[in-house]
Amino acid sequence: MMLVTSNDGKYEEYREIFRENNEELSLFKKKYPEEQLDSLRKVVERSLYYLTGIMQEEFFIDDSGLFIESLNGFPGPYSSYVFKTLGNDGILKLMDKMERRNATFQTVIAFYDSSPHFFAGEVKGTIATSKRGDNGFGFDPIFMPSGSYLTFAEMSRSEKNASSHRANAASQFMAFLKKRKL
Repeated sequence: MMLVTSNDGKYEEYREIFRENNEELSLFKKKYPEEQLDSLRKVVERSLYYLTGIMQEEFFIDDSGLFIESLNGFPGPYSSYVFKTLGNDGILKLMDKMERRNATFQTVIAFYDSSPHFFAGEVKGTIATSKRGDNGFGFDPIFMPSGSYLTFAEMSRSEKNASSHRANAASQFMAFLKKRKL
């Protein structure tokens, strides 16, 4: 299976998930247009159709977003842009003195094998009051999944993959791939 991304952290997470499922994963490292649209599904659909003109084999992509309740779902599908412009420090500043810190991390995987297939996953949690941990990438240092006192960045990749939004979407994708082999 081929993952198209320029994000090494994303690739490493998927590589571990695929290995645990006895599936091969290769990387096509490429930046591609990710339009700023109002849902993750729309973002991956548009990117998928762009890539179908380039890719000659089956492939998948994903887009993830952090949806913070007290910020009305912001940054949501704009998470990549917001991370590049505001970063974790900017989100923490926006949330300064906010008591309600509930958030949801979501991922949508788009797989193409002559037709598109979509798989969504999420994990609920809270926004920490400060950055913690050195693992992971993106908003991992400020997101704590429900039931944990650790941020994703304080967890090992295996610990994160046990409950993350990406792992939840990948679980559905793996089930689809296994069913397709039968």
